Amino acid sequence: MAVPTFVDKVTLHIAAGRGGHGVASVRREKFKPLGGPDGGNGGPGGSVILRVDPDVTTLIDYHHSPKRRATNGSGGSGDHKNGAHGSDLILPVPDGTVVTLRDGTFLADLTGAGTEMVIARGGHGGLGNAALASAKRKAPGFALLGEPGEEVEVSLELKVVADIGLVGFPSAGKSSLIASISRARPKIADYPFTTLVPNLGVVTAGDTTFTVADVPGLIEGAAEGRGLGHDFLRHIERCAALLHVIDTANIEPGRNPVDDLEIMESELARYGGLEDRPRLIALNKIDVPDGRDIAGFVVDELRERGLRVFEVSAASGEGMRELTFAMAEIVSKARAARPVTEAARVIIRPRSVDGQDDFTITETPDGWRVKGEKVERWIRQTEFSNEEAVGFLADRLSRLGVEKRLGDMGAVEGDAVIIGATDNAVVFDYKPGLDAGAGEMLGRRGQDQRLREDRPANQRRRDIHEAMDERAENETRADVARRLDREARPNVGPMSYEIGSADDPDWNESDPDAKS
Repeated sequence: MAVPTFVDKVTLHIAAGRGGHGVASVRREKFKPLGGPDGGNGGPGGSVILRVDPDVTTLIDYHHSPKRRATNGSGGSGDHKNGAHGSDLILPVPDGTVVTLRDGTFLADLTGAGTEMVIARGGHGGLGNAALASAKRKAPGFALLGEPGEEVEVSLELKVVADIGLVGFPSAGKSSLIASISRARPKIADYPFTTLVPNLGVVTAGDTTFTVADVPGLIEGAAEGRGLGHDFLRHIERCAALLHVIDTANIEPGRNPVDDLEIMESELARYGGLEDRPRLIALNKIDVPDGRDIAGFVVDELRERGLRVFEVSAASGEGMRELTFAMAEIVSKARAARPVTEAARVIIRPRSVDGQDDFTITETPDGWRVKGEKVERWIRQTEFSNEEAVGFLADRLSRLGVEKRLGDMGAVEGDAVIIGATDNAVVFDYKPGLDAGAGEMLGRRGQDQRLREDRPANQRRRDIHEAMDERAENETRADVARRLDREARPNVGPMSYEIGSADDPDWNESDPDAKS
C-alpha cells in the first residue's frame, strides 16, 4: 500500500495529563510528635496545545499516530512538598488548520505563525491537608484528589493560506505555470493527474509578494467523486482570486476553452462558497501553433463576458509578466480592503456573590441535577471513602448556595441530588438539616460526626421537623423544641432542680447546713 506524503485531514484523540493527588500528612519530629498538618499539593497535569508552525505543511505525522497524551502531575508529599507540574504537549500544525469536534462543531481557525490553542486542559492538582487547614479545621485528616485531564476527539482540516488559487482540467499546465513564476518545483509530466497534492509557490511582482496554490485537476462530475479536484478545493477557499488555467492546445474531440470554463464554473458552484472571488483567465500553451490560433478565436468572447483574459505560455514565459502583475493588483486591493484586526480586549467579569453563575439546578425524572464547572470539579476531587472529606464537600456546597437553591426550588428531604458527568455522576440524598459549615467536628481522624445517622442530635432534629406540621398557630420552631423536651422529661423543667441533690447548684456535700 502506498504511503501518503501529504495529508490534509486527520482525526486526533487527545488527552491532557491528570493532576497529582494532595497528601494528608502530619509533621513528626523530636519533641513535636504532632506538629500540625504538612501535606503538600499535587501538581497540575500537562495541557495539550496546538501551535501554528510555518515549517509544517502537512498533517502526515498525526495520520500515523493519532493518539496524543500529555504527562500527569506528580502527587504531593509531607514536609509541605508540592508535586511537580506535568509537561505541556505542544502539537505543531500548518498555517490554516481548522479545528472542529467530531460532530462538526467549529472550535478554531489557526492562522498566523505562533497562533496557539489549548485544545485540552490539564487537570487541577489536589490540595494537601496543609492547604485545607483553617482556624476551625486545624488538622484535616484528608486531602483532595487530583482532577482528571480533559479528553477530546477533534478533526484537523488543512486549508492552505494562499492569495491566488489555480483551477483547471488535468494537464492544463497549472504546475508548469507555478514553476515558471516561482521557485516551486512540482512534478510535471505529460499524463493526466500528475498533481496529486496541492502545490504552493511564492511570487513577487513589483513591490507585491503573494502566494499561489493549485489543486489537482478538476473534471466534470468531480462533485460526484470523479477525479481528485473536489477533495482539495478547500485549499482555495481562502484565496483572494481564482485563476482559470485553460489548455488551448488540447486535441480531445468535443472540447474547447469556452466549454472547459463553463464546466469548471459549474463544479465550483456545486462546491459553493467561491462565488464572490474575482476571476482571471489564462489561455495557456500559446507556444503551440494550434494553441495560439484557438486562443485568438475565444479571447474576444471571454472578454465580452467581463473577464480579464491573458494569453500565456508557461513553457516559453510569454505573457507571464502581465499575468503576474494582474494577480498582484488583485491581491493588493484585497489586502487594502481587509479590515485591520485589533487585539481583542479581555474583559474580566466578577462572579455574583451568591454563586448564581457557578452552577445550575434542573429537575429531572431521576432527581435534581446540579451542573457547574466548580461543583463538578469538587466532586472529582473528593475521596468518598473518607467521611471527613465528604463533610468538607458538604461545607463547600452549602457555602456556594446549592442547598439553599434546592430548598427554594422545592426539594424535600430524601430527594436525589445528582452532581457530575452523566456517565459517572454521584447521587446524594437531600438532607437540608445537615449543619454544613459548622467547623471541625471532633471524632476519629477521617470521620465527620455530622454524617453519622445514629447521633441523638440527628434524631432530635427529625422529631422537631415532623412536629412542625402539627404546631399551634403562634408556635415557633423553638417552642416546638421546648415542648418535645418537656414531653421527653415530664418531671423536670428546663430550669428546675431537685432540692437537696447534686443537681442543685447550691448543694455542697461538705456543708450540712446547705441542706436546709
